[in-house]
Amino acid sequence: MDELQPLLARIRGCRLCAGEMPNAPNPVFRADRRARILVASQAPGNLADRSGTPFNDPSGVRLRDWMGVSEAEFYDPSRVAIVPMGFCFPGYDAKGGDLPPMKRCAAEWRAALLSRLPDIRVTLVIGGYAQRWHLGRRAGRTLTETVARWREFAGEGLFPTPHPSWRNNAWLKRHPWFETDVLPALRAAVRSQF
Repeated sequence: MDELQPLLARIRGCRLCAGEMPNAPNPVFRADRRARILVASQAPGNLADRSGTPFNDPSGVRLRDWMGVSEAEFYDPSRVAIVPMGFCFPGYDAKGGDLPPMKRCAAEWRAALLSRLPDIRVTLVIGGYAQRWHLGRRAGRTLTETVARWREFAGEGLFPTPHPSWRNNAWLKRHPWFETDVLPALRAAVRSQF
């Protein structure tokens, strides 16, 4: 019996954080037990919340470029699982940035969902929240430190990255090694799963 489908239905119906976010709960994710690539991100943004499609924005265009995949490949759940730390859009902070993922979400659902994705071989660990969860004590004190140590994790199929948001353009300019060193290895690892 497929244990994944009943869990996905429960997650889609989750209302744990109702009243704690500006919008009604709307879990946005993709998962299929055949997936070999996991995009472990932060939380869906406002556009993803409205459309129900993860990374349905310029960040998604950049992420697909980083991975070296087409839009069709990226959205094929039998290839790529998109499982954020928080499944719902958490709202904006005072400066207009997205709030952190709701902590309750990962505690309630993450381990159970990932245990039902047995064929994951490559994981993009996007942003500090996902890095701390997936890497635990091995995560650096900062996102930059963790991403700079990417070779330590690549042998396990783990690739820590910054978020592909335009808000990180300055970070990407300050750290050109991400494009010259990390992205070719990431793309090769992703392509090896197709």
